Amino acid sequence: MAKIAFILLCHKDPDAIIQQARQLTAVGDCMSIHFDARAPKAAFQKIQDALADNPNVTFARKRIKCGWGEWSLVQATLYAVEAAVEAFPRATHFYMVSGDCMAVKSARYAHDFLDAEDVDYIESFDYFESDWIKTGMKEERLIYRHFFNERTQPWRFYQSFKWQEKLGLTRDIPADIQVQIGSQWWCLRRRTIEWILDFTKQRKDVMRFFRTTWIPDETFFQTLVRHLVPEPEIRTRTLTFLTFSDYGMPINFYNDHYELLLSQDFLFARKISPEAKELKKRLGVLYASERDDFKISNEGRSLHKFLTGRGRIGRRFATRFWETEASLGRDRELMVVACKKWHVAKRLVGSIKHHTNIPAIDYLFNEEDTPLPDLGGIQSTLEKRTRHRRALMRMLYDYYDTDRLIICLDTASIDLLQDFYSDRSTTRLLEIDCEFTDDYLVGHAKRVGLAGEQTSEDTLRQLLPTIRYDVVYESDRLRDSGFVNHTRLRQDHTADENAEPIAEFLTVGHDVAKQIAETPYLFVD
Repeated sequence: MAKIAFILLCHKDPDAIIQQARQLTAVGDCMSIHFDARAPKAAFQKIQDALADNPNVTFARKRIKCGWGEWSLVQATLYAVEAAVEAFPRATHFYMVSGDCMAVKSARYAHDFLDAEDVDYIESFDYFESDWIKTGMKEERLIYRHFFNERTQPWRFYQSFKWQEKLGLTRDIPADIQVQIGSQWWCLRRRTIEWILDFTKQRKDVMRFFRTTWIPDETFFQTLVRHLVPEPEIRTRTLTFLTFSDYGMPINFYNDHYELLLSQDFLFARKISPEAKELKKRLGVLYASERDDFKISNEGRSLHKFLTGRGRIGRRFATRFWETEASLGRDRELMVVACKKWHVAKRLVGSIKHHTNIPAIDYLFNEEDTPLPDLGGIQSTLEKRTRHRRALMRMLYDYYDTDRLIICLDTASIDLLQDFYSDRSTTRLLEIDCEFTDDYLVGHAKRVGLAGEQTSEDTLRQLLPTIRYDVVYESDRLRDSGFVNHTRLRQDHTADENAEPIAEFLTVGHDVAKQIAETPYLFVD
């Protein structure tokens, strides 16, 4: 009879991880956990303490810091797999899951399903011949070396790529390897896992190659399985149900999708919305049940495509199914840095990114060329970003896999602030109160088209009081709006005084906040 060792990669919400581990191991299956080293030690300790008496849970021998698109995700998986192989000698299958996955079938059904065929389940399509990659880099993911994280170090990532491309610094793919691509949510037999671990020790050349490819969790296991396992023993599919929006972002499932999920020809589903409390409760007890009477209709993806293709006018499973939920999410925090001097806000945000792990984006609603990830076109113009601002923000939260996000806004963007503050998410505002010299205001007038290089001194002198009043008026409007969680950073205050509003805004300690407040040349024009 099948015995599953779940391989869980996670980085947050220790209470949910503890619950997930208990639910999936309650009927004899087991789990190996890698908890991201970027997460607080206290959170990891909480998980260890809560599961210490569970013989069906083990932990990766080493915790490492993981980043999207990096080799670290593959390495963390290998550490967790190695721990599972050693700790659970009777495990027959190894199933990759995340904290957003939940079972949509019972353990009894899952075991019978896996016993029915002696095969591996993994999406594994030819990298170059398939259309699995819809946009962005393709061959470039492999033939160039990628040393930096595209999300946290975009400038370094693209500069490194640009110079390699310019200098022709390409490399060959190992000659006997045919690169494959597919979903990272796989279920592999013990024999296949042992072959992969042996391969990683024997083929150092292949390991070196994959370590500097981009997004290797979509190619590494997919390639090795196809290389090592006979074709008849591979089912090119995942057993985890997931579907995507028009912009290539995963769709969340909500309370009203219970019956839909159970009717799909899959064992698990992701992503389950954090707000779907009732759905989580019902799915949580399902795996340990004896139920095996699932009626498979398997219409989930085609239904989503049908409804989307008809202008999203259907109502069969509630509008949230195709991502028309208007809220950013009750458990999310939007942290807004408002400043008229854009360069000051950018310096502060750069320092925040250096001292914390909070993703931050510059003036995305004010500046056309703000660096943004490819989200399917919604990010392409200021008009689109503003019109679809909540959808854009939700996609950015998902892209950075975070519940906290910092953005910069001009102090004139009060309408956007009011809209975000009306959301169910938590919004925080840090206003930077700068001093404005006449020279700066003249430069500002020229930047916004109120003056030109040939504008006379007399005209500029007449303009300055009006421009200064306009800047002051914007700041007054912010304060008069009564925004909660509104703190102010002042140019005429010391770093020690400014540390207090920064600490409150970021919910960090005073020492970290003071280091940010001491950012060199923060207020220099």
